[in-house]
Amino acid sequence: MPGMPADSGSAIVPFSGEPKHAASAPPVRPIRHGVPPPISRVYISWSSGNLLQVACLRPPSPEEGAGRGGEEVGGRVVEVNLGVGAGNGSTEVEEEVDEAEMRRIEYGSVPAFALLQSRKNALAEAAAMQHMHSVSEHAEWWQYVLEYSKTIGNLLGNQDSLPALMIEDPRAILKVREKPTSLKAAWELLEIFYVDKELHSWLLERLVDWLADYDSLLTKTDGTVYCKLNNFQKKLINLQIVENDDDYWNGLSAALSVGWLDVVVNMLRFHGSYQLDQMDNRETENGLVEAVAVLVSTMPRMRPDLPKSKLGQCCKTRPDFIKAWEKWRGQVSKLECSAFWIQCSHQKTRDGLKNLLHIMMGNIKDLTAATSHWLELFASHFLYIRPFTVGFEGMHHLAQKCIQLKPSFDANGLTGLLNGILSENPEVVLAECTKKFGPW
Repeated sequence: MPGMPADSGSAIVPFSGEPKHAASAPPVRPIRHGVPPPISRVYISWSSGNLLQVACLRPPSPEEGAGRGGEEVGGRVVEVNLGVGAGNGSTEVEEEVDEAEMRRIEYGSVPAFALLQSRKNALAEAAAMQHMHSVSEHAEWWQYVLEYSKTIGNLLGNQDSLPALMIEDPRAILKVREKPTSLKAAWELLEIFYVDKELHSWLLERLVDWLADYDSLLTKTDGTVYCKLNNFQKKLINLQIVENDDDYWNGLSAALSVGWLDVVVNMLRFHGSYQLDQMDNRETENGLVEAVAVLVSTMPRMRPDLPKSKLGQCCKTRPDFIKAWEKWRGQVSKLECSAFWIQCSHQKTRDGLKNLLHIMMGNIKDLTAATSHWLELFASHFLYIRPFTVGFEGMHHLAQKCIQLKPSFDANGLTGLLNGILSENPEVVLAECTKKFGPW
C-alpha cells in the first residue's frame, strides 16, 4: 500500500482535527525509523500477527540517479505492533529498551543462534542414522538449548551486574540491582518452564526466585509486594520506633508470603527490642522476635542449592524435604501456642509476630491479606499450603482461583504469558510473545 507523505512537519501520515470524545481518540503509534528527512514514499504491508511492516524511503539524489544508474534509494523497513499491550500501541519492549540496545541484543544473538542451528543439524544427521524420530530425543540437544538460552539471557541483562556498595546501608530492605525488563523476565519464564529440564523437581522454587527478581514489573496500576516494601523503605528514614508502625508489619507479612526470607529476617532485626538500651526491659519480646526470625531463616526449601544471600534449609530429595517440613511446621505450631505471648506487653509486636506464624502455617485468610497481586498469592499457596506439589500439578486451576481473589486490571504481558504457560497451550504462549514483546 504505497503512498506519498503529505507536507506536514515531521509526521509521516498526518491527521487533522481532534475527536470530540477522548475515548474515541485514534491511537498514535510512533515509528522510530531513523531515516533522515525528506521521506518521499511510505509502503505499508501486513506482517505476522499484529505487526505492520512500514517502509520509509528517501528520494534519490541527482548524483545517485546519474552516477549509479537508478540504484535503490536509501530507506528503512520497521515493524509496528498494533496490539493492545501498551496505551499508545507500542510493545512493552519498545517502552523499556531503546533502539540502540535492542540492536545490540539482536546482533549479539546471531552467533549463538548460528551455533545452535549448527548443532541441531549435526544431531539431525545422527538421529537419522540411529533411526530416531526427532532431534529432541538426544539428551545433548536440551543441553545445547539451555546453553543458548543462558547466552541470550546474559545479553538481555544481568540482575547482579551492578558493583556492590563499599558501605552497605544496614537498614536497606531491597538491594540495588540493574533495572529489570519485561523482555528478560519473559525469556526467563520460557527457560524455566520449557528449557531447563533439571528444574522439574524444584520448579515452584524457581518461580519464587523469578518473582523476587521481577515482582516490580507485574503491574503499573495495582500494588505489589515490591511496591509496598519500596514505599516503606522511603518512610523508614524518619521512623525511630518501627514496631509502632503498621506499614512495618504489613511489609513483613507481604515479604514472608512470597518467600523473601532474607528480607523478613533483616526487617525483624530493625525491631526496637534489639537496641542495647532496651534489651533488659524487653527480654521476652526480643526472645519472641528472635524465635520467629530463626524459624523464618530455617524454613525448608525443596531445591539443590541456595545462593549465599538466600535463607532457608536446603533439601535435595523429596523424602528429606517432607521430613524437614513436618518438623519445621511442628516448631511453628509449638511457638504459636507458647505461654510467652501472655508476657509480651507490646500489642503490635504480639499481633504482628502471630500473623507471621499464621502465614507460615498456611492460613489462607492471612496469605490473601498479605499479598497484592494474584501471582503473589499463587506463589504463596505453593510455599505454605501445597509445598509438596510437583510440576504442573493443578497449577492452572489454582491460578484461575487466585485471579478471582486478586483480579488485576492491568493487561500485563508477563501475567498473560504465564497464564498461557500454565494452561499448557503453546499457541497462546506464542501469541502473547508476539503481541507483547515483538517478533524477536
